[in-house]
Amino acid sequence: MTEARPLTAIPTTPATEQLVLPIEDFLSRPSTPGIVRSRRVFANRDMRMSGITWVGFDMDYTLAIYDQPQMDRLSIDATVDKLVRRGYPHFIVDIPQEVDFAVRGLLIDKRFGHILKMDRYKHVSKGYHGFRQLTKDELRGLYHAKKLRPATPRYHWIDTLYALSEASLYAALVDALEKRGQAVDYAKLFTDIRECIDEAHRDGTILDAVVSDLPRFVHRDPDLALTLHKLRSAGKKLFLLTNSRWPYTEKMMTYLLGGAMVEYPSWRNYFDIVVVAATKPAFFQERRPLLERIVSERDEKVRPATFPLERGKVYEGGNLHDFERALGVSGDQVLYVGDHIYGDILRSKKESVWRTAMIIQELETEVHAHQACADDFEQTLHLEDTREHLEDDLRFYQARYKELSRLIDAKPTGNGARLTELEAERGRVKRSVERVRGLLRAAESELSVLERRIDSRFHPFWGSLLKEGTEESSFGAQVEEYACVYTSRVSNFLAYSPQQHFRGARDVMAHEQGG
Repeated sequence: MTEARPLTAIPTTPATEQLVLPIEDFLSRPSTPGIVRSRRVFANRDMRMSGITWVGFDMDYTLAIYDQPQMDRLSIDATVDKLVRRGYPHFIVDIPQEVDFAVRGLLIDKRFGHILKMDRYKHVSKGYHGFRQLTKDELRGLYHAKKLRPATPRYHWIDTLYALSEASLYAALVDALEKRGQAVDYAKLFTDIRECIDEAHRDGTILDAVVSDLPRFVHRDPDLALTLHKLRSAGKKLFLLTNSRWPYTEKMMTYLLGGAMVEYPSWRNYFDIVVVAATKPAFFQERRPLLERIVSERDEKVRPATFPLERGKVYEGGNLHDFERALGVSGDQVLYVGDHIYGDILRSKKESVWRTAMIIQELETEVHAHQACADDFEQTLHLEDTREHLEDDLRFYQARYKELSRLIDAKPTGNGARLTELEAERGRVKRSVERVRGLLRAAESELSVLERRIDSRFHPFWGSLLKEGTEESSFGAQVEEYACVYTSRVSNFLAYSPQQHFRGARDVMAHEQGG
């Protein structure tokens, strides 16, 4: 065994001594693989897992990671079938569908039939009508003259993976109906789509298809059980809080966790409390009663829950106030893990002090695209720096041109040579202005090419999920504001200690950047 090297002290004042760590030795060690970036847990703000007593989980799109293209095709087919039954023309069954068209964070304008993407300041920067991209002039004329108010009946947010099929189908139908010369009531069309897809969920058209072929629609994560076991082994208590009803929850959770570890005879053994049909976000806002679901082979019924809540039982409904009382801990000792920016993350953060972890299934693709754009990002920064210097030069030459013009207009008397000299210099300055403007146009043009190329690497229609131009997208801003940490899947926590201190990045303001 190598003897540890002692820390050496630098002589200072008697009151303080500064220790020098052997940093050079540390840096000289061979690097370790670490955690692949696409599977990391990213922190928006500091969170100490050592202070977390309870960890709660949503089920759909959180513990259960769905195959998105398969789910979108299923949802679209079921919705189109119901639209035809409502009287829509039969040809819509055969129109091309772009199942990869939509991303989360989009806004549907039901007045004009547009689908929009905004940055964090509600500035509309991209938009489509059907599958035709709106021009900058169209966007400016409709959305830049006055403040956009998304929280009105005119607009509808697409903020869940579940809702992507609605936006894709809406764009396809607007496109197909208008190409056939049919007048489209954009608001009614979207309402009909929403009602039909909700009906397809209620009557079992979609859920029955999923349950009948779970391997087709759901990815079974082999590390999920180990992740939950690791948290339990560290003394954390776990709860499941899902909007899904009991029959679907039972089948899905059995598929995800059943038989995964011999220590757990049933998936219910992983959790200390199980709550189904929670109706989030109402769970965080209203005072609905908590019920106990009596599950037996012969019958199922519900009755008012009694406290304390018991491990092994199944509960239904409920509300934040009663649930926190049942947990017996203060809010910041609870970490809730979910995928829905509004129902799981935003509302729990606004109505409680629960810590929040958001599962962003698209994050792995987002990280890979970001890494693939490394050279383009570097070139973009270089061009932006060049542009800033050129703008400084332009301001200097324009100010000098105005100064020279004032001197020439004053017509200095008795000194023709001086006037000729001033006019010659003004000519040189004017040429410099034109040269710098040309360089600026070239830099702007190259930046536009880079931005389009970067966007296409993230998503062919909308670019990055979490960014829009140089700003965060409206979706990215919500993730930053309401999610304490975020990651692509629950099992990513397996690589971290259950006592991990997640540290948020240092905020940097504009005046602190650069040299």
